[in-house]
Amino acid sequence: MKTFKLQLSILIGLLGLLIIVSCKKDKKSDKDQKQIETNVQSGTWRITKFIDSGTDEAYHFTGYNFTFNSSGTLNTTNGTNNYNGTWSVTKSSSNDDSNHSDLHFNIYFNLTNHFEELNDDWDIISHSATKIELIDVSGGNGGTDYLTFEKN
Repeated sequence: MKTFKLQLSILIGLLGLLIIVSCKKDKKSDKDQKQIETNVQSGTWRITKFIDSGTDEAYHFTGYNFTFNSSGTLNTTNGTNNYNGTWSVTKSSSNDDSNHSDLHFNIYFNLTNHFEELNDDWDIISHSATKIELIDVSGGNGGTDYLTFEKN
């Protein structure tokens, strides 16, 4: 009987610890999400790195400035060309990105040019007030893509 009570006490203690750790992670995730949203809505941004399955394709976006609006719309322009899309930061609903943030930076352009290549739910590697580094590992071909925005 003492063994059962001891095992039950240990189990209850472990469950309580798990709940506390999960709540702290959710609060950090919520704080990070709000901070990323606030940061990218401030000023304009440019792409400083875009590696598509090992190929550097950042040159396609040279001269373009990106504006992330609070409404979830995204605008990019180089002074001549102007494209609109959408963006958001969302929590991951799976454990497929355990080596990265549980937040996703989502970009979508309804285009059939190079901006279509940015469409994805990117995992966030790192973020600051002036830089956000993203990664995507393709489920189809297994290629890894990297995307970095830096504030102008």
